[in-house]
Amino acid sequence: MAVPVEEAIAALSTFSLEDDQPEVQGPALWVSSERGATISPIEYSDVHAYRLSLSEDTKALNQLNTLVQEGKEMVSVLYAYRSCVKALPQLPDSMKQSQADLYLETYQVLDLEMSRLREIQRWQASAASKLAADMQRFSRPERRINGPTVTHLWSMLKLLDVLIQLDHLKNAKASIPNDFSWYKRTFTQVSIQWQDTDSMREELDDLQIFLSTRWAILLNLHVEMFRVNNVEDILQVLIVYAAECLELDFALLFPERHVLLRVLPVLVVLATSSEKDSESLNKRVKMNRLITIFKNDPVIPAFPDLHLSPAAILKELSMYFPKFSAQTRLLSLPAPHELPPREVQDYQRHYLIVNHIGGIRAEHDDFTIRFASAMNQLALLKSIDGADIEWSKEVKGSMYDMVVEGFQLLSRWSARIWEQCAWKFSRPCKDIVPSESIEMTTPISDYEKVVRFNYSADERKALVEIVSYIKSIGSMMQRCDTLVADALWETVHAEIQDFVQNTLAAMLRTTFRKKKDLCRILSDMRTLSADWMANTSKPESELQTSQHGGEESKGNFFYPRAVAPTAAQVHCLQFLIYEVVSGGNMRKPGGLFGNSSSEIPANDLKQLETFFYKLSFFLHILDYSVTVATLTDLGFLWFREFYLESSRVIQFPIDCSLPWMLVDHVLESQNGGLLESVLMPFDIYNDSAQHALVVLKQRFLYDEIEAEVDNCFDIFVSRLCEVIFTHYKSWAASELLDPSFLFTLDNGEKFSVRPMRFTALLNMKRVKLLGRTINLRSLIAERMNKLFRENLEFLFDRFESQDLCAIVELEKLLEILQMTHEFLSRDLTIDSFSIMLSEMMENISLVSYSSRLASQIWTEMQNDFLPNFILCNTTQRFVRSSKVPSAPVQKPSVPYAKPNFYCGTQELNSAHQSFARLHSGFFGLPHMFSIVRLLGSRSLPWLIRALLDHISTKSNGLPQLIQITTLEPMITGLQEALPKSIGLLPFDGGVTGCMRLVKELLKWQSKTELKTEILHGIKEVGSALYWMGLLDIVLREVDTTQFMQVASWLGLIPGADGQILQSQEEGSSPVVTLFKSATAAIVSSNPLNPTPFYTMSKQAEAADLLYKANLNTGSVLEYALAFTSAALDKYCTKWSAAPKTGFIDITTSKDFYRIFSGLQIEYLEECMQVPPNNHEMLGDSVAWGGCTIIYLLGQQLHFELFDFSYQVLNIAEVDTAPSNKTPHFAQGWEVLLEAMKKARRLNNHVFSMLKARCPLEDKQACAIKQSGAPLHRIKFENTVSAFETLPQKCS
Repeated sequence: MAVPVEEAIAALSTFSLEDDQPEVQGPALWVSSERGATISPIEYSDVHAYRLSLSEDTKALNQLNTLVQEGKEMVSVLYAYRSCVKALPQLPDSMKQSQADLYLETYQVLDLEMSRLREIQRWQASAASKLAADMQRFSRPERRINGPTVTHLWSMLKLLDVLIQLDHLKNAKASIPNDFSWYKRTFTQVSIQWQDTDSMREELDDLQIFLSTRWAILLNLHVEMFRVNNVEDILQVLIVYAAECLELDFALLFPERHVLLRVLPVLVVLATSSEKDSESLNKRVKMNRLITIFKNDPVIPAFPDLHLSPAAILKELSMYFPKFSAQTRLLSLPAPHELPPREVQDYQRHYLIVNHIGGIRAEHDDFTIRFASAMNQLALLKSIDGADIEWSKEVKGSMYDMVVEGFQLLSRWSARIWEQCAWKFSRPCKDIVPSESIEMTTPISDYEKVVRFNYSADERKALVEIVSYIKSIGSMMQRCDTLVADALWETVHAEIQDFVQNTLAAMLRTTFRKKKDLCRILSDMRTLSADWMANTSKPESELQTSQHGGEESKGNFFYPRAVAPTAAQVHCLQFLIYEVVSGGNMRKPGGLFGNSSSEIPANDLKQLETFFYKLSFFLHILDYSVTVATLTDLGFLWFREFYLESSRVIQFPIDCSLPWMLVDHVLESQNGGLLESVLMPFDIYNDSAQHALVVLKQRFLYDEIEAEVDNCFDIFVSRLCEVIFTHYKSWAASELLDPSFLFTLDNGEKFSVRPMRFTALLNMKRVKLLGRTINLRSLIAERMNKLFRENLEFLFDRFESQDLCAIVELEKLLEILQMTHEFLSRDLTIDSFSIMLSEMMENISLVSYSSRLASQIWTEMQNDFLPNFILCNTTQRFVRSSKVPSAPVQKPSVPYAKPNFYCGTQELNSAHQSFARLHSGFFGLPHMFSIVRLLGSRSLPWLIRALLDHISTKSNGLPQLIQITTLEPMITGLQEALPKSIGLLPFDGGVTGCMRLVKELLKWQSKTELKTEILHGIKEVGSALYWMGLLDIVLREVDTTQFMQVASWLGLIPGADGQILQSQEEGSSPVVTLFKSATAAIVSSNPLNPTPFYTMSKQAEAADLLYKANLNTGSVLEYALAFTSAALDKYCTKWSAAPKTGFIDITTSKDFYRIFSGLQIEYLEECMQVPPNNHEMLGDSVAWGGCTIIYLLGQQLHFELFDFSYQVLNIAEVDTAPSNKTPHFAQGWEVLLEAMKKARRLNNHVFSMLKARCPLEDKQACAIKQSGAPLHRIKFENTVSAFETLPQKCS
């Protein structure tokens, strides 16, 4: 069944083709080769239909316009001409026999180029002859034709301008005569075997004369003009018209003004070089007027990289036109390089855009607002059926005025860019300031002096702004082309009808009533353009009103229609107005509308003048799209053909390219106001590519533009991503700074980050570049993913080059990076940070319990932390030992990276590094918190298991590591050196005697290295166990925090005895109950698909089970102690021998506590010696390791009874007792005794901790029977723990 058309249209109207992409790029039309122009497609052919005496004039006009188009193509050929000689191969000596073939090939290549030059030679001769003939038609005294019309004058001026440009290019292009000399040489070689070459040689000689003679085209034009009769009159008319247009700003668009500026000095030279006296020119145009015009514009844009100077043209032409050399006042004008400094400053203020950018910015903002308001009014008008005609006319007239104003603004701003470039080319930079980015060793080209080094930072900023304004307004006007077309056409129609039906009617009744000739012209104008059919479109009521309103009211109202006039109608209307005003004689003094002798009243003359210039603008309005494209075309900023030739290079680097310089400035300045305009300079490449294909028609130029664009856009995306990444990184780092730190600073604002508007750029999905559409958002996302991974890789590489204390800094930098990712993810779709972190940590596999970070932490603990760090029990910190390691730890060098891989900016880097330095000299609880947070519950068990294996018997192939397994033979060595029996120390000799006896008992003088290794081994065991204790503290705090968060959802409450109780005896937890009740309520009240709600209920039950299962977690320290106890089981017989008598043997010397007691007293005695002492190299870890082994072996009581240092302290206490009459026994040992007391306090602290965390007494593991016989240590089962299933280290 077919869908009705109305329904289909209604359905389609609901679809929106608009998206949320911001408009931060210019019109960026597709690169194409289509032709667009403002001329009528029928080329004034319909003039004959109006039966006016313009047939001959129109024929000549069409001929001139054809010549202008052909001449522009010739100019394009010459401008894009590059030397072919440079590409010619040079034959080596071994191939001299092929010289003739090379000459022939070279001739064939060059002949193609020379044929184009011959075509230009022939064309310019033909064009000069036709232009001279056309001028002579208007200079004959017996002429019978009217004119020239204003359109005809413009055609003459444009053709003359084309000839001047050709002549100037021929003079400036040095490659043309060079190629011609090679061409002539090869012609001489290859024409030896030819016959009848005389005509070819003659043609060659003519071409040589043409190319070698400066201003040959202008001299030929002069000869053609004055061949038959003089044309001073028409030249003077052209001069007067050009001067009047320049003075009164009658040139509608900037290309027309530049045409007048280029041709005026040449017209003056031609007019004053005739045989007649040049005083006639001075009578019509005062010399002061011309001097003022030339002074106002000392440089004139001619080509993209080549300018003209009126003063230079006049001085150079004076050598070729002797009559003109008498004009001393004109010849005294200074050239741009001859201007005095004061005038240079005045011209700088006029030409440089930076001096006008404030007003331009205000104009742009005001116009944008008013244009949008006019568009809203027009949209409202179209949405209302049967709107009031007067209001409709007002709205459309306002829209027309806004379009005209927009064209004028675009024309004025584009002209400023052209003129600033011309001024810069005329004033190259002389004082080049070296910088880091500029290598002054290489010679600086002329193009760099006029472009790269000739624009200051402020000038580049102003240029970016004005380019953005031009492109944004052009884009805004281009988008509403079809929306405003009817309004513009109706307004143009209304303007013409109002003039011919109302204004001319009033003039016929008053001013021209008795002037039959003028009345005939006015009637012709009404007949030519009056739309009498418009009156039939009036509503019936209005027709009746007009019929009863008398004769006058009938002509005052007409119904506007969207009917545009043709170019021929506009041309004819201008011609008729000119006939009315001047009577066909433009030679009258005063110009067109400044004729004081006219009999027309001033009011009527003003109305005619206003309408005359409106007619000139109508064609630009009607050719809306082409006018917008012309006024927004900034492709000339890329071309540099003249400087390529003068510098003798194939192409300049992109640093010299003005479009890229603007992009680079925006990225370097990081100006928030300019950043959204960073894509606007790329429209210059679009314009230049279109110009290369359509105007210049040179594929090689397009290829060069395309190659540069490809390179620049890649660099741009990379640089833009760096800027975006740096901004968001700085923002995150600033947010994570401690507020108290910022509060105490006087200049805390330097750590704040200026807001930058990246949202528009991050939403650009369609960047139009050289006819292609590029998804910038996707490219940025890809680059950001790469940057985040590179940053993660750098952070891990940096951590791997530092010690374990850097883990806090690593966590902080990762936190900054994660917040950067969070901020950026608000505007851009990029990979998950957790996924990227897992990739970089090599922890993607589901069966991988290790990670890159865990492996590095373990490697760091093995190689550096456990051997080289010592424990301070008081501060609960590990610090680096003062002992220099025997084998320095080999670590990679710290990788270099830009500041944005740290915290973004140098200031923020310094601030965060100051915090990182607070934790860089020790390892404590902050570092353990960082390890737990970074490794998580997945990799942390692997690290615990690796550390326990290190303590126990499972060797990992690293012989330098000290473990219990490697301690056993060393301790055996010390046991063998002890005497078989060691009794209690006697009280008789006091402390001194006891110490002497201890030294006699401990015959370890030859075991120094062995003692050192054992102490280090015990120290490593103690460090590992204390490290486990710190980890246990952190994990308990984390578990407590998690319990506080989930307890209320699981329905858990604390009991009276500290146990965890369930709030509900039976039933589900609150979270399960909540989801079940919510699901039931939703399903019962809403007939939707209940599956998702049931799924949520099941998920709540799963979460309840999961969190409850994790509540009863074990203690890492308890498990480590149990693990160590199990590892000591096989050494129990060697380190804890059973007494033979069944009672405590006070003379045993082989138990571990005896070994540790001897090591401790010697260790304490050595600590009192000259630094560095043992304590600074071993710390408190020795006590933790030794006491833990003693406790787990069940020797705590033996150690406390028979330890050498304890016995010495007991003797010292007796010596220092008040009842002792010989207290001198302890003198000299005060320092050692104090160290022993500290050691005893530390040992007691360790034993008390071990009793609390690993109570052996509950199992009667070590006790004494009532009979006094010892009950030695028995084995016991390890308590159930969550860590019993720890993954193996090799997993």
